[in-house]
Amino acid sequence: MFTFSLPTKIIAGPNCIKENAKEIRSLGKKSFIVTGKNSASHNGSLFDVQAALEAENISAILFDQITSNPSINLVRKAAQTAREEKIDFIIGIGGGSPLDAAKAIAVLATNDLDDEALFSGPYAHPFLPVAAVPTTAGTGSEVTQYSILTNQHLETKTSIAHPGLFPKVAFLDARYTLNLPKLITIHTAIDALSHALEGYLSVKATDFSNLFAEKSLALLGECLPQLSADLAFRVREKLLYASMLAGVVIAHTGTTAVHSIGYSLTYFKEIDHGRANGLLLAEYLRFLAPSYNDKIQAILDLLQLKDISEFSDLMHRLLGKKEEITAAEVMQFSSKAAQAANLKNTLIKPTEQDIAALLQKSLTFLS
Repeated sequence: MFTFSLPTKIIAGPNCIKENAKEIRSLGKKSFIVTGKNSASHNGSLFDVQAALEAENISAILFDQITSNPSINLVRKAAQTAREEKIDFIIGIGGGSPLDAAKAIAVLATNDLDDEALFSGPYAHPFLPVAAVPTTAGTGSEVTQYSILTNQHLETKTSIAHPGLFPKVAFLDARYTLNLPKLITIHTAIDALSHALEGYLSVKATDFSNLFAEKSLALLGECLPQLSADLAFRVREKLLYASMLAGVVIAHTGTTAVHSIGYSLTYFKEIDHGRANGLLLAEYLRFLAPSYNDKIQAILDLLQLKDISEFSDLMHRLLGKKEEITAAEVMQFSSKAAQAANLKNTLIKPTEQDIAALLQKSLTFLS
């Protein structure tokens, strides 16, 4: 038995926001735009959203202070403004950080919660509705019920997971990704790859979720070898589509050990989230291969790769020189990852010793 639900309405294509402004109308008359400082202005997404709101006579307040890996305190600050302004709904514009922040703000705008209850509930009041406009191709947050925040208390990234966090509508326009820096394009694409791969190798995977994972992996198999070059618009569209599909996957399967381990690399070593995952993926496949070779070969076939060595070579070409890691860091990160909730989704739940070995092999180990 399995359950599949996708409450988010997905609208995709060039100019999809301005041509479908009426989709926002039902969310309310006063909006709160959540984004970063510059990118939404530069790529045109903010202008399109503001034009659509104006066309529907919806007022807007702009909060453009979202940083990478947003903190609890930052979203609290934004939520306070949303409450004071009596906002009806949130629009998140950007990559994973603004989209995840928008969802957390939607929670805190209607619920007075301490930091622990923010992640665990219970939630006394319905969240504000959210519309999502992704401007990178990697997070898939536009179609998930997750909001990932930096949690200084636990020294890691922590997830709010609740069906009320699914955006009501997601607008996918690849034009907003055309001028992304090459490194961001690579790291976000690898984040999408990690989602599709982890979802396919999750204990919660079903034949139905695998349909989405397989399509995402096939699209990424076409696109990943091209990432170091200037990308045509059609490739950008495929990447955005693959990212969304992978988001649908993890909405149903969750993530696995790769994310559990990668969060420490991001929190303590400030390695970009997608890059952190990419550094770990080849050794993660090798860890599972003795027991799940058929599944892993299916992934490699979809990616148009012969074996894990070819996969590792592709990651190396895209990511370049690996970061260093010390024995003390290995001990610290493996201890923290071993406590992560999403380890239970992994086909073979790694021990703390397994995680330590994976970290040593995935980065440049300073013994």
